[in-house]
Amino acid sequence: MNMLNPFVILSISGVLVIIAFVLGWIINSKLGKNSVVSADEKAKRIIDDAEKEAKTLKKEKLLEVKDEWYKKKQEFDQETNTRNQKVGNLEKKLEKREENLDRKYDLVLLKEKDIKNLSTQIDKKQAQLKEKETEVEKLMFEQNIKLEKIASLTSEEAKKMLMDNLINKAKSEATQQVQKIRDEAMIEAKKASQKIIVQSIQRTAVDHSVESTVSVVQIKNDDMKGRIIGREGRNIRAFEGATGIDVIVDDTPEAVILSGFDQFRREVARIALEKLIADGRIHPTRIEEVVKKVKSELEEEIMKEGEHTLIELGIHGVHREIIKLVGRMKYRSSYGQNLLQHSIEVAHITGFMAAELGFDQSIAKRAGMMHDIGKTVDKSIEGPHALLGYDVAKRYKENPIVINAIGSHHEDIEMEHPISALVQAADAISGARPGARREPLESYVKRLENLEELATSFEGVEKTYAIQAGREIRVVVEPEKADDNFSNKLASDIAQKIEDEMEYPGQIKVTVIREVRKIAYAK
Repeated sequence: MNMLNPFVILSISGVLVIIAFVLGWIINSKLGKNSVVSADEKAKRIIDDAEKEAKTLKKEKLLEVKDEWYKKKQEFDQETNTRNQKVGNLEKKLEKREENLDRKYDLVLLKEKDIKNLSTQIDKKQAQLKEKETEVEKLMFEQNIKLEKIASLTSEEAKKMLMDNLINKAKSEATQQVQKIRDEAMIEAKKASQKIIVQSIQRTAVDHSVESTVSVVQIKNDDMKGRIIGREGRNIRAFEGATGIDVIVDDTPEAVILSGFDQFRREVARIALEKLIADGRIHPTRIEEVVKKVKSELEEEIMKEGEHTLIELGIHGVHREIIKLVGRMKYRSSYGQNLLQHSIEVAHITGFMAAELGFDQSIAKRAGMMHDIGKTVDKSIEGPHALLGYDVAKRYKENPIVINAIGSHHEDIEMEHPISALVQAADAISGARPGARREPLESYVKRLENLEELATSFEGVEKTYAIQAGREIRVVVEPEKADDNFSNKLASDIAQKIEDEMEYPGQIKVTVIREVRKIAYAK
C-alpha cells in the first residue's frame, strides 16, 4: 500500500510536467513582454533623441543658411548701391550735358536769328548799292561826254593819259611803300632777335661753377703731414710722380693743398690722398696702387657723368666715345668757366632759340652740347678745338648739322645751316655774360684794353674793338692808306705781336676790316 501505483506516479509526473510547462510558458511570456516593452521604450528613446538631434541640426543648418543669405544680401546691397551711385553720377553728367546742349541750342537759335537779320540787311544794302551803281554809271557817262567836249579828247585818249599818270604815281608810291616795309621789317627783325636771345638767357637755369687751380684736402691733425711727406720726402715725391700734381704742405692748420692746372689729375690726386689718409698706409707702393685704382674709378665716373648729362638734356643715340668726351668736360675749364656747365648752358640757349625760330630743337641742343668737345681731345693733337671736335663728330658719324655747327662756331669752316649760327650766338652769350668767366673784372678789362692798344699801335689802324670776351679783336683800317694786301699783312703782324707780347688762354682771332664809302650829294 505504501508503494504508489505506477499509473498514479505517471499521472502525477504528467501533471507536474504540464504544470512546469505552463509555468515556463507563463514566465517566458512575461519575460517576452518585458523585452518588448523595454525594446519599445528604447526605440522610443532613440526616436526621441534622433528627433531632438534632427531638430538641433535643422536649427544649425537654418542658422548657417540665414548667415549665408545675410552675407549674400549685404554683397548684393553693396553692389546695388555702387551701381546706383554710378547710375546717379551718369545721370548727373547726362543732365549737365543736356543743360549744356540746351544752352548751346539756345545760342544757335539766337545766332541763326542774328544771321537772318544780317542777311536781310545785306540784301537791302545790295539793292541800295545796285541803285547807286546805276546812278553813278549814268553820271559817269554824262560827265565823260562833257569832258570829251571840253578837252577835245576821246574817252580812250583820256583813259590812256590817266592810266599813264596813275601808273607812274603808283610806281613811285610802291617804291616808297616797299622801302618803308623793308625798314619796318628790319626794325621788327632786330626786336624779335633781341627778344629771342633775352628769353633764351632768362629761361636757362643752369648753375654756373668756377674752377680754381688748387684743391684743399682736410686732415685730422698736423701729425698726418709728416706721414704724407714720408722719410726724406719719398712719399710726397712718389705721390707727385704718380699724379703729376704739386703737393703743398705748409703751416695751414689741418689742411694740405694740391696745385695743378689739369682738373682731372687734380681730382685724382685729391681722391687718392683722401683714401690714403683714411687707410693710414702711406708708402710709395701703396700710393701707386691707390692712384691707379682712383684713375680707373674716375674714368667710369666720367662715362656716367656723360650719360647722365645727355639724358638730362634729352639727347640720345650718341656714340660711346663722344659720351666719354662729354663726361671729361666736367674736368676741363675755359677762362675759369667749367666746360661742362658752359656746354649745358649753350645747349639750353641754342634749344630755346631754335624753338622760337621753328628749327629742330633736339638737333640744336645736341649741337650746343657738343660744340666744345674738341677741348677734351688728347692734348698731343694740335689744332683749333673747333676743328678737332669737327673731326671727332665726323669720325663717329654725328648728324651733319651738328658736325657743321661744331666746326664753324669759331668760323674755322663755313656755316651751312642756321643752327650753326645759333650755336655760335649761344656760345658768345654764355662766355661773354657777366659772371660766367672767373677772371677778376679789373684784370679782365685791363687785358682787353691792352689788346686794343696793341692793335691800335700799327700804322693805318683807325679803330679797334675787342669782342667775345677777348677771343677776337676787330681792326678797322683807313681805306685811303690800306689796300687788300696791306690788310692781309696787318692781320698777320698783329697776330704775331699778340703771341709775342701777351699772355692769354686759348686763341685770339684777328679780323681786319677795310670799308670803302663813296658819298655824293644831290642839289
